Amino acid sequence: MTKIFCDIADINLIKRFNKKSIVKGFTTNPSLMRKAGAKDYENYSKKILKVTKKTISCEVFADKASSMISQGISISEWGKNVYVKVPVTNSKGKFMGSVINYLNKKK
Repeated sequence: MTKIFCDIADINLIKRFNKKSIVKGFTTNPSLMRKAGAKDYENYSKKILKVTKKTISCEVFADKASSMISQGISISEWGKNVYVKVPVTNSKGKFMGSVINYLNKKK
């Protein structure tokens, strides 16, 4: 079965698409958050979580593996409907498989 997730961070758009039964959740990233006017990633994400009970994916924004892990753990605690996104490679092109594996085992 296909599930549709909107790749947006604008709260007004999330409110609008949250009403659509075809939309199963939302996925964000730091770039979309900045574009939506977020000044504080955590607080803005928590505002989104108040708007919807659907699945929300929030991406770590650190570049170093240990910081990604810390952020991932923190983000996962924001709500039961929160999924953590980890980029496959960091800004230096380094594969972040160890971070992904570690966070997967922390479920």
